[in-house]
Amino acid sequence: MTKKASYGIIETIGGFVMARSYRHIQQYEKEILELKGKGLTLKEIGERLGFTHKQIHNFITRYNEKQRKIAAGIALRKKGRTPKDSKYSKTDKVNELKYIIARKDAKIKALEMENELMRDFLSLTERK
Repeated sequence: MTKKASYGIIETIGGFVMARSYRHIQQYEKEILELKGKGLTLKEIGERLGFTHKQIHNFITRYNEKQRKIAAGIALRKKGRTPKDSKYSKTDKVNELKYIIARKDAKIKALEMENELMRDFLSLTERK
């Protein structure tokens, strides 16, 4: 007999309640993507693996964001402060600089578009 809890599946064995063994949702990445590819809903995937609909939704959102960054060539950065004893490799430094340059290029492009819109607005209202 199994019961559904908010944090996973609870199995009742001989009257003793045992929670499912803990595994981080990222350890289920292959299974989640495989089930999503088969066309299952997020709720069905969550029920099969012992997660809530919201947990599966958040995982897929984070996964898609990560894939977009990889496709755009943006370096993936870990959050938080780096440890004191961490060593940066040359590729890490290059990826960090590429990320900074990509962000600055995006900011410049946004400012250019804003400037063009402002110029068009002023010309239409006959101001200079």
